[in-house]
Amino acid sequence: MTALLPRWFAHRLAALLALWLVAVASPVQAQQVELTLLRAERADGVASLSFAVRPQLSSAVEDALRRGVPVYFVAEAQVLRPRWYWRDERIATATRTWRLSYQPLTGRWRVGLGALSQSHDTLAEALAAVSSATRWRLTEAEDLEAGQSYEIIFSWRLDASQLPRPMQLDPGGQAGWQMGLERTLRLD
Repeated sequence: MTALLPRWFAHRLAALLALWLVAVASPVQAQQVELTLLRAERADGVASLSFAVRPQLSSAVEDALRRGVPVYFVAEAQVLRPRWYWRDERIATATRTWRLSYQPLTGRWRVGLGALSQSHDTLAEALAAVSSATRWRLTEAEDLEAGQSYEIIFSWRLDASQLPRPMQLDPGGQAGWQMGLERTLRLD
């Protein structure tokens, strides 16, 4: 019996190792979001942000879009004042949410930002609309002190929490639905 135990144990261990290798090494389509522009400006006491990202959608996201499922993209910026004696003070938070959808009857792509919407002929044009902003106003003039430096934490992501309920069962476990980036920059 003692001679069979190591062989039995070795077979079980080999099987578990093989399952683990399949789970870890399985081909997962990685999501790429390339940051092409990120610039903070301070003019007339107001902080503004300009950004541009270049996302590459996975086949799962693109397939869902072509089937008429709307996908949401969120850009968020927080303006913080660093403090050495306590946690950083949050001065302002700004959020933009774009809704990207495909209209199968017309064959056009629709991008919505709040109450405004715009139609595009191609997916590339629609993605360009949801992945950039110029002089996005983050704060008011009275929120910023002259001579004080601030930090801006910027993030851009695909928001899987706004998908239709049946698709929210486990989008976090699917690598194709995880897309985003986060950067910190200084505002002097």
